[in-house]
Amino acid sequence: MSTRWSHPVLVPLIYCILLIVAQLVIHRNLADYVGPDNDDAMRLVEVRDFLAGQGWFDMMQYRLGLDGGTLMHWSRFIDLPIAGLILFFRMFFSPEGAEAAALTVWPLMLIVPLMAFMGLAGRRIAGVEGMHFSLLLTALFVVLSPRFVLGSIDHDNVQLGLVALAVAMLVDESYKPRNFAIAAVALAIQLGIGAETTPFVAFACVAVACLWAWDGELFAPAAKAFALTLTIAVSAAFFSLVPPRFYSMVTCDNLSLGFYGIISAGCVGLLLSAVFASRLSRPWRLAVLAANGVFVLATTVALAPQCLRNPLADLDPMLVDLWLSRVTEAQSIVSIIRRQPETLGAFYATSLIAMIVCAVRILRGERARLHAVLIALIAINWIITLVQVRGAEFANLLAIPPLALLLAELRRISVADTKNIRASLIYVVTALVSVPAVWAVGGTLAFKGVANAFVAPKAEETVDCASKGALAPIAGLEPGVIAASSNMGAPLLRFTPHRTLSGPYHRDPDGMLAELNIGLAQPPEAEALLHKAHVTLVAFCKGDPQVQLLSERNPKGLYGRLSAGDVPAYLEPMPASPKSDVRFFRFKPQG
Repeated sequence: MSTRWSHPVLVPLIYCILLIVAQLVIHRNLADYVGPDNDDAMRLVEVRDFLAGQGWFDMMQYRLGLDGGTLMHWSRFIDLPIAGLILFFRMFFSPEGAEAAALTVWPLMLIVPLMAFMGLAGRRIAGVEGMHFSLLLTALFVVLSPRFVLGSIDHDNVQLGLVALAVAMLVDESYKPRNFAIAAVALAIQLGIGAETTPFVAFACVAVACLWAWDGELFAPAAKAFALTLTIAVSAAFFSLVPPRFYSMVTCDNLSLGFYGIISAGCVGLLLSAVFASRLSRPWRLAVLAANGVFVLATTVALAPQCLRNPLADLDPMLVDLWLSRVTEAQSIVSIIRRQPETLGAFYATSLIAMIVCAVRILRGERARLHAVLIALIAINWIITLVQVRGAEFANLLAIPPLALLLAELRRISVADTKNIRASLIYVVTALVSVPAVWAVGGTLAFKGVANAFVAPKAEETVDCASKGALAPIAGLEPGVIAASSNMGAPLLRFTPHRTLSGPYHRDPDGMLAELNIGLAQPPEAEALLHKAHVTLVAFCKGDPQVQLLSERNPKGLYGRLSAGDVPAYLEPMPASPKSDVRFFRFKPQG
């Protein structure tokens, strides 16, 4: 391969430039500068509050939920750089223009480290060809992922980049301590950003510990560097994010004493083992590893036993039924089979193939240590995807390195004997099944047929429940308390000065329950509930999915009656935009 196409920095840079240009072209007609996810709008609200003077340690969202607000579980590690970009662009644009520029640049910026780290992982595993295959597969991943759409400022895109960095360092088969120290920093930052990748962090730590137990003195310097660096880095994350008054609090959806104590216990155990037990025989090292595992488990049971189960397990059954079970990214494989079977391949097939490839190589003794690490990291995310499909993006990203190695080998075989049709066919088929989008197209063809797959679906009537224009009639009013569906929560906070009872966040269960009960209650009972929650305004959008669901559940409830045009006397209609689907009412208790 030409030298120009093997440069470790120039080649990924060329891919990044082409990919950024492609993203700008593909998404050039977006109607809003904020991403399509509710979390993007909520992140912007959080950043605005931070810029307006809300403290670094103050993670309350005072305008969400019941009186007093809602303590959010998000991280200033994401708020800070976005706020910095907005401040920078304010030197050149209006406040809104600065936000638009910052939110356009942020996801495009994150493409660069992701591509660089995935290219490095591919190069370390399979040389120059592996780098190209890894970059190509990652580029397709980015184009098809909602996490890198312009305006996407939720933290998942940063987490994907940190996962890529950790993998690029952990696949170093020369066991350089520096690389494992860098991996430790990446894992600590992941913990500081959010709990979504906590299982990945745990399995990465277990993988490093197992490498030490297997290779002993050979791996000891890397194990020491990893354990010591992770201890320091996670300590820095804990003390820079957690206010002193919460040092003893244990939460399972962000970095708290629970995760900090568990990680620290594991790191101390690994560090002491690497210092004092590396010269023992392998069976003894495995026994030490098992003892460390018992110590970590005991620490977990003592500090945070609740974190051994799903942090959403304690949600009220009504919230599970009317909210969580209808969140797309929270669907299980059972739900996917029942509702969207054509997407199964896109969510599960590529990562499953990657695990099979790793397992076969382990059984054959082909770079078994490398593939044992990779299969562990893929498997934990694949298992998460069985429970919640939100894990699919991480599993599909982690599938790229082993598949890049396989494709590099198959290409060499195909090029070496161009007359071997079978080798060429295997190479092409493997390349296709390594792309989740191919499975998505195949699933659509399989379940809908060729005739229907390429027929554009009938345009559905769009419902405007949350745009700036739709919410404009109440934007200039004195701040009050709004009862509205949870899907409208983040837009209401973004476009108006009011507090809203409900937003689609598990940290706001009481506010969500209050709104759901108001919508389901018959008008007389709903009046009492509105008064109890100190509601001043009701924002009602008939086409909102949650409103429709509650109206179907109880046609005699408040939402059902409003859908039928029956407005109780205590709700005074307000002027609304003629292009909007939202109706606003002042709440005036009759008692």
